[in-house]
Amino acid sequence: MPDILERIERAYSFIRSKTDSRPGTGLILGSGLGDFCDSFDKSVVIPFGEIPDFPAATVEGHRGAFVIGNCGGKSVAALRGRLHYYEGYSQSEITMPVRVMKKLGVETLIITNAAGGINLSFSEGALMLISDHINYSGSNPLIGKNLDEFGPRFPDMSDVYSKEARVKIKEMAEDSGINLYEGVYAMYSGPSFETPAEIRFLRLIGADAVGMSTVPEAIVARHCGMEVIGISLITNMAAGILEKKLSHLEVIETANRVKASFARVLDLAVSLG
Repeated sequence: MPDILERIERAYSFIRSKTDSRPGTGLILGSGLGDFCDSFDKSVVIPFGEIPDFPAATVEGHRGAFVIGNCGGKSVAALRGRLHYYEGYSQSEITMPVRVMKKLGVETLIITNAAGGINLSFSEGALMLISDHINYSGSNPLIGKNLDEFGPRFPDMSDVYSKEARVKIKEMAEDSGINLYEGVYAMYSGPSFETPAEIRFLRLIGADAVGMSTVPEAIVARHCGMEVIGISLITNMAAGILEKKLSHLEVIETANRVKASFARVLDLAVSLG
């Protein structure tokens, strides 16, 4: 197996052979959120399975395709579905697409996810701008040899999710009549949902939402010097908050129910790129 730099270069070269577009904005679309790509003009769709040395997406609700097209008059690159740590890949592998996007020209990365609500003021279908994160995954995508071509050995993480962008998006959302929360996202590795005790712990340390993605991608994006915008769709309340079992089907159903307002917020975020 080629090393990670060789895999990134091979994937980049293959995608570049399919399009000469230079997207300035990238999107990672989480569970049930990939339909946003349907709004793109002049799209080039490349399934993960066709890209050399690219990991395959295996989770329902994640189609697994690299999509490049025009959105709101801007050239964008999007992952229709993402790769997860719990699928058995290393965190350096699941973040390969972020580095490929960087080589394609992406400077602003919008990362979305479906998340469980911890903050008791949230309800199913709420939208949350990520202000910070807690990495409780047990790993870090920068472990191992530093990729000097992309960033420094010890990147600063004091402003992972652009405060300036959050202020602008909240202002535009308010003008559009969309209620946007803001909060801290915590990542557990999954694939099991968190226990009620773990959710109580996360609330104590300041988390507002929890999920199984986003944090490795955000870390690598900042390592690459990208501006990062994070958006969580609260698809369910986390374990122990409501008297009901958690399921991935509920995640997909809620994403489908609120995809219009979610798409509007994504449009606002893309307009900043």
